[in-house]
Amino acid sequence: MAGMTTTESPFTGRTAWVRNLETPLRGFLRTETGSAVVLLAAAIGALVWANVDVASYERVWQTTLSLSLGGATIAHDLRYWLNSGLMTLFFFVVGLEARREFDMGELRERRRVALPLAAGLGGIVVPILIFLAVNAGHASARGWGVAMSTDTAFALGMLALVGPRFPVRLRAFMLTVAVVDDVIALLVIGTVYATAIHAGPLLIAIGIFAIIVGAVVAGIHRGVFYALLGIAGWVALSKSGVDPIVIGLAMGLLTFAAPAARGDLERASDLFRLFREQPTPELAQSARVGVAAAVSPNERLQQLFHPWASYVIVPLFALANAGIPIDGPFLSDALRAPIAIGIVVGYVLGKPVGIVGATWLTTRVTRGRIRPPVGWAAIVGGGSIAGIGFTVSLLIAGLAFHGEQLAEAKLGVLCAALIASVLTWLAFRATALLPRRLRIRALVGSAEPIVDLAVPVSPERDHLRGPDEAPVTLVEYGDFECPYCGQAEPVLRELLRDRGDVRYVWRHLPLNDVHPNAQLGAEAAEAAAAQGAFWEMHDLLLDRQHALGRADLIGYASELGLDVDRFAEDLEKHSGAARVAEDVDGADLSSVTGTPTFFVNGRRHYGAYDIDTLTGAVQAARARAALKKNEDFAEAS
Repeated sequence: MAGMTTTESPFTGRTAWVRNLETPLRGFLRTETGSAVVLLAAAIGALVWANVDVASYERVWQTTLSLSLGGATIAHDLRYWLNSGLMTLFFFVVGLEARREFDMGELRERRRVALPLAAGLGGIVVPILIFLAVNAGHASARGWGVAMSTDTAFALGMLALVGPRFPVRLRAFMLTVAVVDDVIALLVIGTVYATAIHAGPLLIAIGIFAIIVGAVVAGIHRGVFYALLGIAGWVALSKSGVDPIVIGLAMGLLTFAAPAARGDLERASDLFRLFREQPTPELAQSARVGVAAAVSPNERLQQLFHPWASYVIVPLFALANAGIPIDGPFLSDALRAPIAIGIVVGYVLGKPVGIVGATWLTTRVTRGRIRPPVGWAAIVGGGSIAGIGFTVSLLIAGLAFHGEQLAEAKLGVLCAALIASVLTWLAFRATALLPRRLRIRALVGSAEPIVDLAVPVSPERDHLRGPDEAPVTLVEYGDFECPYCGQAEPVLRELLRDRGDVRYVWRHLPLNDVHPNAQLGAEAAEAAAAQGAFWEMHDLLLDRQHALGRADLIGYASELGLDVDRFAEDLEKHSGAARVAEDVDGADLSSVTGTPTFFVNGRRHYGAYDIDTLTGAVQAARARAALKKNEDFAEAS
């Protein structure tokens, strides 16, 4: 390949999807990884504070805060405002991410919902049964809900810390399992552990939620409208005796996610162009609205609230709830108490047994038609990390227990989280010691990945670079005038240089509304392809993105030794326009709206496109392809 020099503009190393809004699953998990450290620090801080001065610890969180409007007053202590107020926003974020996975992630293929649903139910039922067995005959059995739910933020964050090489698809799977936990746990909180139910406010809350659902169906997109209804629903639930955090998760699940549509992006470009010509406040407002409307509400809200939920709200919750005074006699008594034993055994043993068992049973019952998205070692690691039940467990413990029993429950939750993290690390280390082929099978599994590329690669029509028999095919939708495509090109060349197992495909996606010469550049590449010089022209165009006028293109044809008259005639007649349009249609079918967008073996690549990230994606695809080839060979034999 010919060399190239990159422009001096900043290089983010991320796809258009991530540049527009960094809230796909990997962005979500990066935030959770950092927040796990902050959450752990907050929990330790709470323990230190409670053991240095437990009186001041309780005095601060029992401080009453009242809000009055006219004759109406809501008065609760600070701990309630945290546990049932701010934590509503946390569960709203969890609901947003679950909905994104359902609309755009692993779960958009609906049959795949069955497996995490079954695993989530298994991970709830088995720990509850263990807790009830340990506490049989004791009044403490009423606290069975403490042992049922995985902490989404803490578990995913610790999974990234102690098992960094577990597949990303495991984290998507575990996210869904955790959401199943959360939904059922919130239903339990709102029913089993509710105080005296007041029918009037409850009916008002149901009516408000019905209005919210109707507004979503009607396509109303006013954030202030939903915020006001959400606050009204929260107040009504608070007055009804039902814990109001349930409305956060419900509203998150109602907020749809979708790729930015081409029409919306072009409309945003037109509005910004109008503002550029006439920079008035009115046009500035129109441009802001147009740009915001191009991104789905789900992704906008995640970008806004996710950092606050992960780095502020959940750590504050830990600070307010994890503090218990610990001394020798307390430890001796609490660790022998049925409450603590039931919680620790329920989480540490019950969670992995329930999740792995339900996953295995579902796979057997469906005869392999539904199977886990990763290998069994990864499922075991995910099951063990699910033993972290921090947030919801402490919420339910505060409702079910008081005094010494509450302290025992908190100790059990903290011990279970610590043991679960250690067991997950051990599972990761044991898997890492396996021979390479067994390790890949144990982590990756044999499930068929979702294919996002609507138009399959065809050697007869596509522009290919690399061996036809390569196990990995990397497709790029690109624009010759896009600076990010130009900056990604050296990375792709490095990726292809030393590999004989990658086939690279370029497909055109000229962004005509922002790059005036992109269409002409794409047609020039097709005119060169007609003379057998597509890749030579491709390299030259990306090397000289600043000069893609007609005269420049004809000069490049001469430089490459092409028949210049024929090349100029093809440009004049737009001979390559139909071929470019085919690629654009394929991009629309695959929901591609920005450049560069990559697909690895038909699966959309989210995240960075630096050499390490792309190499990792290629290696994972190659491992899956090798496993599939071995299985096909075994079946044929």
